[in-house]
Amino acid sequence: MTADQEITEVVDFNPPRGIKRGTVAPFVEMAALPENQRDIAYVSEREFSGGGARFQNGDTLFSRITPCLENGKTAKVNVLPTGSIAHGSTEFIVMAAKAPGYDEDYIYYLARHPEFRAFAEARMEGTSGRQRVSWQALSDFSFSFPPPDQRKIIGSVLSKLDDRIGLNRRINQTLEAMAQAIFKSWFVDFDPVKAKIAAIEQGQDPLRAAMRAISGKPDAELDQMPREHHDQLAATAALFPDAMEESELGDIPGGWRGRSLDQVASYLNGLALQKFPPESEDECLPVIKIAQLRAGHVSGADRASRRIKPEYIVRDGDVLFSWSGSLEVDVWTGGAGALNQHLFKVTSEDVPKWFYYFATKYYLPQFREIAADKATTMGHIQRRHLSDAKIAVPKPDVMSAASENIAPIFNKIISLRLQSGKLAELRDTFLPKLLSGELSVIDTKEQVI
Repeated sequence: MTADQEITEVVDFNPPRGIKRGTVAPFVEMAALPENQRDIAYVSEREFSGGGARFQNGDTLFSRITPCLENGKTAKVNVLPTGSIAHGSTEFIVMAAKAPGYDEDYIYYLARHPEFRAFAEARMEGTSGRQRVSWQALSDFSFSFPPPDQRKIIGSVLSKLDDRIGLNRRINQTLEAMAQAIFKSWFVDFDPVKAKIAAIEQGQDPLRAAMRAISGKPDAELDQMPREHHDQLAATAALFPDAMEESELGDIPGGWRGRSLDQVASYLNGLALQKFPPESEDECLPVIKIAQLRAGHVSGADRASRRIKPEYIVRDGDVLFSWSGSLEVDVWTGGAGALNQHLFKVTSEDVPKWFYYFATKYYLPQFREIAADKATTMGHIQRRHLSDAKIAVPKPDVMSAASENIAPIFNKIISLRLQSGKLAELRDTFLPKLLSGELSVIDTKEQVI
């Protein structure tokens, strides 16, 4: 390592990026910045009015306002069309590499370095709740920067971990869409049943129609399927009835039951955990609140006693539903924690986990509308809304067939998320040690690759 150098020797803060006023250009809002990931979640388009941050691929966006700074909202820009300039929140500080070929990745990880973040937090100014740090204050930061070639390798090593995390996230998005599509087709739209009914009305083979509805394949492709797969598909299709019957949910498949969400699953509300302070630093659990559910981790969380009832302890794989404030339904993979109030832990002895997860998630848009209509500052739903939300529960043989299709996908999603958590932990362990020279770049590169 060399002697300390000012950060401005390697970083340009808020460099000029030209966008003509009135031009519609890519736009990144604060909500699109991740807290524990590298990549921007989404990009929209908005007319440029002349204000806000301007940036291009390769730049790092650093949130300068509380609580976004403390929560770690930082991203490397890598999602824009080639050659385009984007604009974004006025609360972004843009950090650009003076030597892009060496430092684009390194600067992003420097922005995530605990020492740099502590430096930024210590220099925030303003009224409580609206404090900010200026880029001028950040420009006073000094660090023992390694030579350019080493900086490039360090950035590349850490990026490989984030690349894997990003790949897992994209795979999971595809897997969840697949599982959700099956759930909706079978248990909301009743496609196999309706296909049988239509086939009977038209004098066609109802079993064949249900097979097409389940697989999405035309007859020609069904005929080309391996015999084992064809027979398995036919056996599944045979499980669906060929008639509908009335229920309080409306028309549902014959022999199925219309049940409310709180009949198929238990929605356990969390505790007011300030009433359960930790006995010591060793005898405690991180408190899982709405913020932790959204972030997917417990970094910076409050602490509570371990001596709470076992049912209020959250573990990896548990389904959580925030029913107040920001309504979310997710599978928790952030380690053991204590369930705070305003969160439901959802469990069931009657239906599989994937069923009550997708059933609750199906009603999430409706629940959000209910919460948005509340006159209070913190919208929420009530238990009666769970009772009003109905879902069709099939016979055990159909549920079992659905589990054969959906459970492996659902379990893979959980597995990849747990893997990503370990990769993030590894990245965050390596990051300060690599940047400080405490760890050898070569040894770490071998571990990552």
